[in-house]
Amino acid sequence: MKAAEIRNTFLKFFESKGHQIVASSPVVPGDDPTLLFTNAGMNQFKDVFLGYDKRAYSRATTAQKCIRAGGKHNDLDNVGYTARHHTFFEMLGNFSFGDYFKKDAIGYAWELLTEHFKLPAEKLWVTVYSEDDEAYEIWNKQVGVPAERIVRIGDNKGGRYMSDNFWMMGDTGPCGPCTEIFYDHGPDVAGGPPGSPNEDGDRYIEIWNNVFMQFNRTEDGVMHKLPKPSVDTGMGLERLTAVLQHVHSNYEIDLFVNLLAAAKQAVDTATPAGGDCDKDSPSLKVIADHIRACAFTVVDGVIPGNAGRGYVLRRIARRAIRHGYKLGARTPFFHKLVAALAREMGDAYPELRRDEARVTEVLKQEEERFFKTIATGMELLESALAGGATQVDGETAFKLHDTYGFPVDLTADVCRERGVTVDEAGFNRLLGEQKDRGRQAGKFKMAQGLAYEGAATAFHGYDQLLREDAKVVALYVDGSAVQSADAGDDVVVVLDHTPFYAESGGQVGDAGELRNATTRVVVDDTLKIQADVFGHHAQVAEGTIKVGDAFTARVDAERRARTVRNHSATHLMHKALREVLGAHVQQKGSLVNAERTRFDFAHTAPMTADEIRKVEAIVNAEILANADAQAQVMALDDAQKSGAMMLFGEKYGDTVRVLSIGSSKELCGGTHVRRTGDIGLFKIVAESGVAAGIRRVEAVTGENALHYLQSLESTLTAVAGTLKAAPSEVELRVQAVLDQVRALEKDLAAAKSKLASAQGDELLSQAVDVKGLKVLAATLVGADAKTLRETMDKLKDKLKTAAIVLAAVDGDKVQLAAGVTADSIGKVKAGELVNFVAQQVGGKGGGKPDLAMAGGTDAKGLPAALASVQAWVGERI
Repeated sequence: MKAAEIRNTFLKFFESKGHQIVASSPVVPGDDPTLLFTNAGMNQFKDVFLGYDKRAYSRATTAQKCIRAGGKHNDLDNVGYTARHHTFFEMLGNFSFGDYFKKDAIGYAWELLTEHFKLPAEKLWVTVYSEDDEAYEIWNKQVGVPAERIVRIGDNKGGRYMSDNFWMMGDTGPCGPCTEIFYDHGPDVAGGPPGSPNEDGDRYIEIWNNVFMQFNRTEDGVMHKLPKPSVDTGMGLERLTAVLQHVHSNYEIDLFVNLLAAAKQAVDTATPAGGDCDKDSPSLKVIADHIRACAFTVVDGVIPGNAGRGYVLRRIARRAIRHGYKLGARTPFFHKLVAALAREMGDAYPELRRDEARVTEVLKQEEERFFKTIATGMELLESALAGGATQVDGETAFKLHDTYGFPVDLTADVCRERGVTVDEAGFNRLLGEQKDRGRQAGKFKMAQGLAYEGAATAFHGYDQLLREDAKVVALYVDGSAVQSADAGDDVVVVLDHTPFYAESGGQVGDAGELRNATTRVVVDDTLKIQADVFGHHAQVAEGTIKVGDAFTARVDAERRARTVRNHSATHLMHKALREVLGAHVQQKGSLVNAERTRFDFAHTAPMTADEIRKVEAIVNAEILANADAQAQVMALDDAQKSGAMMLFGEKYGDTVRVLSIGSSKELCGGTHVRRTGDIGLFKIVAESGVAAGIRRVEAVTGENALHYLQSLESTLTAVAGTLKAAPSEVELRVQAVLDQVRALEKDLAAAKSKLASAQGDELLSQAVDVKGLKVLAATLVGADAKTLRETMDKLKDKLKTAAIVLAAVDGDKVQLAAGVTADSIGKVKAGELVNFVAQQVGGKGGGKPDLAMAGGTDAKGLPAALASVQAWVGERI
C-alpha cells in the first residue's frame, strides 16, 4: 500500500463512521498566536474542544500537515539521526466533539488496523495512563487484548500529569489521558516493550495515539473538566506506512524513496565535475525531510528571516544546505527539490502545485545568500575544531551566526557529528550584548525611560480633536520630572485626558497645541511613555506650564486628516496586495504620517507595473464605494472568530479594536476616516526591496496624491516642450531620440576601432625583439577599454610571439591592457605585467595570463612606466 492509498483509506474509513472529512489547516496557524506552527491535528479544533466554537458536525477526520521544529515541540535536532523523526509530518486524525468517547475511539482504531490494514492482532501492544482504569478495561475485556500486552504508564517525566500517556497541546489548553498502540517488529529487532528500560529500541513502534480530552489546563496549572469529553486521535502517516510497507525506517517508504533520489540527483549535479554521493547517507535524509517543512512553510506565507517563524525556516533550510555542502554540493541545489515534492504530494495538497514557482524562488534566494558565506564559515568552524578541541567557544559560534549566517543549532549539528559541544552560554551572552546595543541605539525618543507612576491617560482622539479639560499630571525637562517649565523649554507633558494620538502601530503621533489664558505650548509629537501613558513632546512658546494646570488641548486637524487618510488607505492596500499577489503577503512593518504611507510586506519579487495598477484600481474602487469605516472593541476570541486579520508576534490584550473599512477587517488601534470616500484618491509612488523577501510600497492619498499627479504632469509637459512634441507623443519621440543616440554611439565606436586599427598597424614597427619575444608598449589616442582589448587581439595575431602593453589616457586617468601570446605565457604573465605598469601610475590590476586590465590615476607617470616594460620582460625570459 502506497502512502497516498493509506491516507485515503484512513479518511474514507472514518467518513463511513459518520465523520466529516475536513481539509488540513495551514502549517502556520492563522488565528492562534500561542503556536509557532501547527503541531497536531487538533490545533484547528482547539476552540471546539474548549466549547468556544460550534461546528455543523460532531465528528471529523483529517490528514493534517504538521511541523515540529521550534518551541516546545521541536524534533529538528533528531532529524537525520533517527529513523522516525521529522520536521514535517502528516498526522492522520479522527475527532469527537462531545459525541463518542473511549469505547468507540478504541473500537474504531482496532477495526481499522486489524480489518482494513490487516495488521496481525498479536503484534499490537497498547499503553494506557496508569490512572485510566476505564481504558484498560475496554482494551482487556471488550477488545480482548491480553493483559501482558497492556502497559500502564504513570507520571514518568518529573511531575504531576507529566507522562508519555497524558497529552498536552502546550503549557495550557485542552489535554487528557491517552492510549497508544504499538507495533511489534519481532525479536529480530533490538528493543523492549513500552515502559521497559529498553523501550527506545526499534522493535516496538508507536503508530496510534488516542487522546481522551477531558480537561482544560489553565496557566495556574489547574485541570478544569471540559464541558463535553472528546476524542483527539493522532497517527503518523509516515510511521504507519513504514509498518504496512514492511520497512523499519520512515525514509524507506515510497514517498521518501522518490524524494531521496531527487535529493541525490540535485546534490550530484551541484558537485563540481559531477558527483556520486552515497545514496544511503544520513545527509540525504535530512535534505529530503527538510524540503517538506520548508516548502509547506513558504506556501503558507513565511519567508526566511531573523525572527519567529522566518528564523525557524532559515534554520531548517540552512541545515539542509549544509548537509548538501557536506556531500560535495558547491552551488544551490535545495530549491530544485520543490518540483519533486509537488509531484509526490501535489494530489493531496494542491497548494504545492499552485505555488511551486514562488516556493522555488524563495528557497533559491535563501540558498544563494547562504552559499556566498558557507565556504568561509565552514573553514572557520573547521579551524575551531582542529587540534582535538572538545568545545567550540561562544565567540566563534557567535561570529558564525552574525557574520556567516550559521544559526547556532547548525553549528551544534556539525559539532555533534564530531563529538564536540558548543559554548551556548557564551554564545547567548554575546547575542544578548548585541541586542542590548541595538536597544540602546534605538533610544532616541525623549519619552523612553521617563519615570512615571501615575494614572493612565484617557484617550478621546477617536472622535475628538479638542479637549477643554486636559490637566497636566506630570512634566519633564531633559528627562527629569519638574513641577514647572518656562517659555523656550523643551518638555514632555503627561495629561489626564487627551485627544492626541500617541505613535503606535506604524501611525505617527499627533501634533497641535495646549493653550490656556496665560500659556501656549506647541506639541510637535506624541509618544507613549508606557503602554497607556501618553507623552506630549512640546516646546513652551508663551508663559509658564505647571503640574496641575488645565489646558485646552487641540490637535492639528489638517495633519491628522492627512494621516488618517493614509492610514485607512494602508488597510485597503494590504487587502488589495493579498488579492493581487497572493495570500502569502503579510505585513512586515509600516509607517503612516501626513505625507505618505510606507508599507513593508513579505513577497519575493518586484511588483510589475500591471500588478501596481491592479492594486491601485482595487483601492480606488473601495474609495469610490464610500463605505462606512466601523471600529468595534471586542474580546480577542470574538475578533478571531470574526475573521479579522492579525499579525503573528503582536501581543494582543484580552480585548482588541477591530477596524472594518471597505472589504478589509484588521485589528488596529489607530485613527481612521469615517468613510472610504474621505481618502479621496490613492496612488502608489514607489516600490522597492528593503531586505531579502521583503518589498516596500509607498503611496499617497488625498491632496498629496493630487499634488504628485500634478507634478508628473508638469514634468511631462516640460519634457514634451523640450522634444517639441505633444505630451501624448513623448514616448515615441523619446524612443526615436534613443535610437538616434544608439546609432551615433555605434558610429563612434566604429570610428574609434578604425582609428585604433590604424594606430595598431603603425605600432607594429615599434615592437622590439627581446630574446626572441616581441615587446611592445605604447599609447593609443582616444581609445577606451573595449578598443584596447580589440587592438590587443589584432596585435597579438600579427606579432605571433609577443608581450604587449597598451595604454589610453583621459585627463589624469589611465586605462591599461596587457597581453601575452599563448606560446609565451610560460615566461611572462599578463596579470603580473599589467600590475607592474599600473603601480607606476597610481593603480593596480590583474587578470588572466594572456590578457589583463588595470587602471591608474597618475597620467604623468605613464611615459616612464611604458619605457620600463622592455627591461622588466627581459629580466623574466
